[in-house]
This record gives sequence, structure tokens and C-alpha cells, in this order.
Amino acid sequence: LIMKVYSLHYKQIVNRSLGDVFDFFSSPENLSKITPKKLDFKIMTPGPIKMMNGQLIDYTIKLFAIRVHWRTLITNYDPPNSFIDQQIKGPYLLWHHEHLFREVKGGVEIVDNVHYTIPFGILGRLLHWAWIKRDLENIFLYRKNIINKFFQNDEKENR
Repeated sequence: LIMKVYSLHYKQIVNRSLGDVFDFFSSPENLSKITPKKLDFKIMTPGPIKMMNGQLIDYTIKLFAIRVHWRTLITNYDPPNSFIDQQIKGPYLLWHHEHLFREVKGGVEIVDNVHYTIPFGILGRLLHWAWIKRDLENIFLYRKNIINKFFQNDEKENR
């Protein structure tokens, strides 16, 4: 069975400076602020974490009451425009998350492009259809709402 690569694409605009927005997102410690509480997100890497190419970040999340270790590698760090984190160890076979930031009229456009694959072959595809896809969409919707609140943003985004 050929591995299926799934993609997520999210976009929103916040009324802040590029520097403020990039500083917030390039601080791994802020991830817990924009992650749903039910995932019980915890960073294991001692802080402060210096974001740069090659930085490893270890954290745990809870999936179905099971604590899962997740390790990401920052593979491209280009302040204040972008960075990429890729899963080295975790629940996915592949997780490639590109964060893009650019100045636009009204503030800064934040773009998340995620490409991922699920383990377990056909069972993984069924899990994706039944639960994983919707769960990821809910996580990113939660993030969007928290980011809007954090930056006290007007609702002017598109997905």
C-alpha cells in the first residue's frame, strides 16, 4: 500500500507587527498557550530554547489518555519570515509543518502548511477518516481562535 500524504492549509491575519508575531511563534514555550488543554502539551526540552536550524525540541501530548513523546527538528529557520518543524519521533510517519509570516494590509498573514502521513496502512486511513482529520481541524481552529484573542484580532481570516 502506498503511503497517503495528507495536507492541511490554514491562513489568518492578525493586526500586529511582523516582529511581534514571529517572536511569539518562534518561542516554543508559547506552543502550550495555543494547544487545546485536552492534549496536555508539555515541553520536555529544558528552556529557554533557542530557535535555530538543527534545534531539537522534545515534548509530550496525550492521545486517548496515553502520553506520547514527540520530537521535532527545526529544519529551516528564516526569521522573521518562516520556519519549518519536522517530526523526528512521534505519532505520525511524517509531519512537516511550515510556518509562514508576511506583512499584508491590516497586519501579518500567518500561514500553516502541514503535510503528514499516518501509520498502520489501511487502518491508519480509516482512523484518519473517522477521527484524526477532524481532530487536527479542531486543533487548528482552536489555535486560530486563541491567536485572535491573544493578538486581540478582528475576525478577518480565510481558510
